[in-house]
Amino acid sequence: MRRVLLFSLVLITAIPGYAGIKPVKKTAQELRADYLTRLHEQYMPPPDARTMGSLWAAANSLGDLSSDYRARNVNDTIVVQVSVQTTAAQSGNVNSSRAFNTASAITGLPGGVSTNATNPLFAANSATTLKGSGATASNTTFATSLTGQIIAVLANGNMVIEAERQISMNNQHEDLVIRGIVRPGDISSNNTIPSSSLSNLEIEMKGKGIISDSVRPPNALTRAVLWLFGF
Repeated sequence: MRRVLLFSLVLITAIPGYAGIKPVKKTAQELRADYLTRLHEQYMPPPDARTMGSLWAAANSLGDLSSDYRARNVNDTIVVQVSVQTTAAQSGNVNSSRAFNTASAITGLPGGVSTNATNPLFAANSATTLKGSGATASNTTFATSLTGQIIAVLANGNMVIEAERQISMNNQHEDLVIRGIVRPGDISSNNTIPSSSLSNLEIEMKGKGIISDSVRPPNALTRAVLWLFGF
């Protein structure tokens, strides 16, 4: 009984609602300020390659009339068309059998004693059959489109892009982050690129809310409660 009371006290104090601590909800102005702060922290001004007294800048999107209006400099936006589909299947069958038969007898005994009482001396039969089958299958499908930015330009001209999306709806929050390296020639004329053309592709999708809480495994505290009360 003492053990149950001690664990209940720890459980009550660990929950913020019972301990009198309520999460502070930010206002719309504070959320807007946090968003602008994150954008300013991610923004990297392009290098100024202008010479003294010159009006031409290499970072000017309309400075090169022979090129399309596509992403090529740091902080330029680009649309990533994500389409990931993975299908894997594997199956196997095992069939094996083994039979064993043996018999031994005494053909004769000294003194004219009959061997009927002792035969068969040893007789054994065994049979082993093994038959098994197994199959596994997995299928992953993910498709979306989102706009990202160029966060770095490598020495060979390839660009590192990153796209991020945050969705909060019906007490469910989801974060989607995509990173990869793209060649300038793979960008289409409408400033889009498929995810299949990205090297070192990283896709991370995390969710937190009522849906994630329903499908995620129990945490250590929940497992401890189930172990303690046995239900």
